This record gives sequence, C-alpha cells and structure tokens, in this order.
Amino acid sequence: MPHCPNFTTLPKIWLLTKLLFPSREGLFSNSTYQKKRKCFGINIFKLCDSTGYTYNMKVYLGKDRQRTAQHVTATHATVIELTRKTEGRGHKLYIDNFFSSPELFDDLLKKQIYCYGNVRPNRRGMPQDLRPKTTKLKRGDIRVRTRADLTSILWRDKRDICKLTNIHSAPAQGNFCNGGGKAIQPQIVVDYNHIWAMWIRVTEWPTVTPSAVAHSSGRKNCSFIC
Repeated sequence: MPHCPNFTTLPKIWLLTKLLFPSREGLFSNSTYQKKRKCFGINIFKLCDSTGYTYNMKVYLGKDRQRTAQHVTATHATVIELTRKTEGRGHKLYIDNFFSSPELFDDLLKKQIYCYGNVRPNRRGMPQDLRPKTTKLKRGDIRVRTRADLTSILWRDKRDICKLTNIHSAPAQGNFCNGGGKAIQPQIVVDYNHIWAMWIRVTEWPTVTPSAVAHSSGRKNCSFIC
C-alpha cells in the first residue's frame, strides 16, 4: 500500500489547478481546447504542495449533476472534495481562475483554508463595477473592493488583471506608475508572480503519471489520499 501523507506535518502552501493530460484514446471524458497546444485529452484537477508533489487529484469524467446544487457549482464541489483533508489547519491555497469565486473563498474560509488567486471578473458574486464592460482603466490604475475578509482588485498593466484574496490586506486605490510610466505592481501581484514559478513546476507532467490516470476506472476518483 502506498504511503499516505500526513496533512498535519506538511507545508501550509497548496496549489490547486486544472491540467489537460494529452491523450487521443476513445474515452468519454476526453475534452478539447482548440486554442491550446495540447488541445485534446483528459482533464485532471489536482492539489499539490509548493514543490509540485501531488497529494490529491480527480479525473474529469463528464458532468456530474448529483454533486451540484442550486448554490454550488461543479467546480466549487470539486475544490471542497479535494481539500477536505486540509480543513481546520490554517493552510493557504492558491487557486486557478477556473475555480475561483467569492462563494468558494467564503466557504473555504469557514473551514480555515485561506485562498488567493486570479479570478474571472464575471463570476457570480464579483463586484459589478469590476467587470470588463463597466470599467476602463489606464496603465497603473488599481481598483479595490472589499467585503468582510475578502478583497478583490482590478489592476491594469498591459491588460486588466483581476485577483481575489482573503490572505492579503487591501492595497491602496489609485494610479501608481514609476518615472518611466511603467505600472508599479501591488504586493498582491508580486506574491502571485512568486507563486507562478511554483505553478509552472506543478503543471509539468512528471507529477501526474499516465499510470496514475490508468488506475482511475469507472466513476471512481483517482486520489493519493487515504
């Protein structure tokens, strides 16, 4: 039996992301993404530590209506499932924008899991005035909205970047550029860029092997957690 990780002694920084495992097998769960280089394969959601080691993962097997409710999306339910064994320990979770939403962050905060990540500004619960068609920012502009422990920011560099966090303090709002007209990154963005190096390592396929995917049969989850 493989060694089962002890979540009480692990680093308190986790990353949750969605990967596409390249495959052209005739499986019903195959997904296609025409705009990506690896545009055909199997979706895998995985929870990793900052070294890229995978502690829990789930293979996408098609829509599962039984796991969703009116107020909980399928991605929300997936995150709750993958992070169940990290609850109540004050871990920090960095999340892909595929999963991020204010409702998810609020739910995880109740379980003492603190979150941060990119977020799609049109997610349900996001401030209306941060949505793309309602605001136009100049380079260096930062727009900030807070609600209880949750902070959302919209920052403009070469493009608009929207982030959601209950880890950081709310930054100052305004326009911040250096003498050369280059946008000055708020601390939230600096921290994200630091995590990005980990993210690149996490999304490399040696951490998710074909044999791990092969052991997921039927409708069972493929997981390294006991």
